[in-house]
Amino acid sequence: MASVLRSARARARAPVQSVTVAHFARWNAPRQAVATSCLRLVAPSRSYATETKPVAPITPTAAAPNKSRLASVGKFFWRLTYGSALIGLGYLAYGIYEDRHPVDQHPADPSKKTLVILGSGWGSVSLLKKIDTENYNVVVISPRNFFLFTPLLPACTTGTIEHRSIMEPLRNILRHKTAAVTFYEAECTQIDPVNRVLTLRDNSEIKGDIAETSLPFDYLVIGVGAQNTTFGIPGVQENACFLKEIPDAQKIRTRIMDCIETATFKDQTEEERKRLLHMVVVGGGPTGVEFAGELQDFFEEDLRKWVPEISDDFHVSLVEALPNVLPMFSKQLINYTEKTFKDEKINIHTKTMVKKVTEKTIFAEVTKADGTKEMIEMPYGLLVWATGNAPRSVVRDLMTKIPAQAKARRGLEVNDYLVVNGTEGIWALGDCAATKYAPTAQVATQQGQYLARLFNTMAKTQALEEDIAHLEELGHATASIDDKKAIATEIEAKAKTLRRSKRLMPFQYTHQGSLAYIGSDKAIADLTFGDGNNLTSSGQLTYLFWRSAYVSMCFSTRNKLLVIMDWLKVKMFGRDVSRE
Repeated sequence: MASVLRSARARARAPVQSVTVAHFARWNAPRQAVATSCLRLVAPSRSYATETKPVAPITPTAAAPNKSRLASVGKFFWRLTYGSALIGLGYLAYGIYEDRHPVDQHPADPSKKTLVILGSGWGSVSLLKKIDTENYNVVVISPRNFFLFTPLLPACTTGTIEHRSIMEPLRNILRHKTAAVTFYEAECTQIDPVNRVLTLRDNSEIKGDIAETSLPFDYLVIGVGAQNTTFGIPGVQENACFLKEIPDAQKIRTRIMDCIETATFKDQTEEERKRLLHMVVVGGGPTGVEFAGELQDFFEEDLRKWVPEISDDFHVSLVEALPNVLPMFSKQLINYTEKTFKDEKINIHTKTMVKKVTEKTIFAEVTKADGTKEMIEMPYGLLVWATGNAPRSVVRDLMTKIPAQAKARRGLEVNDYLVVNGTEGIWALGDCAATKYAPTAQVATQQGQYLARLFNTMAKTQALEEDIAHLEELGHATASIDDKKAIATEIEAKAKTLRRSKRLMPFQYTHQGSLAYIGSDKAIADLTFGDGNNLTSSGQLTYLFWRSAYVSMCFSTRNKLLVIMDWLKVKMFGRDVSRE
């Protein structure tokens, strides 16, 4: 019975499957034919449109490899810029960390000789940075506890740069030396060259029980700089502003705004208004020229906007006794500077000698083209005296104690090794030394570096002489022939090194060029390279070089960043016209 049922089920399934497939084929065929016919009637060109055509192979054009190369070059420079930026940031971070974290110093050794350095200017600081303080007990004495980057001081008078940005704390410099350096903020009032003793006085506002003391020395370096000279002209000391120190720049900045605010006072007369807004600079050297350029920039870029009522009366005049300004530059750059000043409406009075100064008027003598002379009067509101140097009182006092300095006038006369004539173990450098070179920061810097090499060589020579003397004693004490030969060989080697170390050449100044800012984002450069070859440059590109050169000359990473940020701040927000 079961087998019959299975066979019946099999027979029932087979016809159903075959019928289903066959019926579906017959049911679907006419519908496919109708659909195809409809498509042909509706779109007879469909088959043509969908025909596949042979496609020609795409050949690369010449632009493709060029684009590829340009992309590669662009990628390379992007990676180079990105990598350089990372390296620069890393170097900057390392510089900041190094400035902020000085290493431990070796304590002073009483057995070593005492080297006293007077002053904290270019010469003294250059000496401090290069000297090996492990060889001496170094003592620094200065009435100010910072180094001042003087080339940018004119920019402080108008607020282009804040004065703190160009001040480097002296203790920061001393703290980074290998061995400890002692610093006293004091003024040296007397130098005894015979007994080798200094007299020090504390000039600070807050004084302790002891405000004056003495200090013995073995070696002395005098780098106290110079003070302003008025050439004996009446009224200059009482009425002029000078430009050597931070207080000078702050005083000028206050006086500028005082003149402007007083000139705009209610019911001020026209004549008095013009006098107050007449700014006079005496001295056509780099300091005077740069200050005149900075002052005119201050007026054009800021004062004219915020105090428009002074636009017609504000004037800057530059007075120079010589036939032209910037005599240390080439004639081409002098002419460019004078033309630039003329375009900036800065009046230049050459061959003009100031004879007398009163509270409101300058009396000067002008030499005309035909040689005749004429007296003129120049009413002024601000007078800045930027010319002339004179020895400080401590230097003049020392000159009276040394017979060899009887004829000295400009400063301490020194020999080719910067030793003060008539003394032993006393050197002078910078503006307080009377040499054949101009009293510039560049000269003082090279003198400081030279003295550092000299002191390092002296210490090395002394150490070699002591070693040779000790070896000679060992040679006399030993009985071994081999030991005597070994000692003799070592003595000969040290003697050879000693002879080389004693061949220190006299100081020789190498002029590297001169730079000056002349206003309107322009500068001039007279550079020296090779065997006395000169390269002159002027304009706005030179101005960028001037800025980069001065930033690189700043002593610390902190100063570099502060100066750059001050420049950016002025470009973004302008100078501050408030009165301090």
